[in-house]
Amino acid sequence: MARPDKEAAVAELVELFRSSGAVVLTEYRGLSVAQITQLRRALAGNAQYTVAKNTLAKIAAKEAGLDFLAENLNGPTAIAFVNGEVVDAAKALRDFAKENPALVLKAGAMEGAALSADDVKKLADLESREVLLAKTAGVLKAGLSKAAFLFAAPASKAVRTIDALREKQEKAA
Repeated sequence: MARPDKEAAVAELVELFRSSGAVVLTEYRGLSVAQITQLRRALAGNAQYTVAKNTLAKIAAKEAGLDFLAENLNGPTAIAFVNGEVVDAAKALRDFAKENPALVLKAGAMEGAALSADDVKKLADLESREVLLAKTAGVLKAGLSKAAFLFAAPASKAVRTIDALREKQEKAA
């Protein structure tokens, strides 16, 4: 491979590292082409699953400021560049790894911070963004409902007291 081709490949990898919300390194030894295609379909929309030469990926990771990934770029390594929901991509990788033990989660990075394989699995256990937002909205709505009830309570108590006094006066008359 000519040097300009390698420089172009490194530049492309650097751009992928920089533009991704997260990166997950996996070992794919023992997976068939059909299984890798199935994994790429599972990740579609959330991540781009790429096999790159380790030496080029190490150079690109260092240029992108992710030096800590270089130690895990050995053996047959594929990289999932996550552009969509990180949680959904982590779930897809975890679920595929359960069905296909040949896929091994090695490490990752999210927003410049290192992730271990266990961290990626913990991300997969999180609920999706929509569910977390719905729960937050529910908590906020419950707080507002309680506040509205508390603000309305003195007025309704005053109305009940006035009604009770009126009934008492009517009975007395």
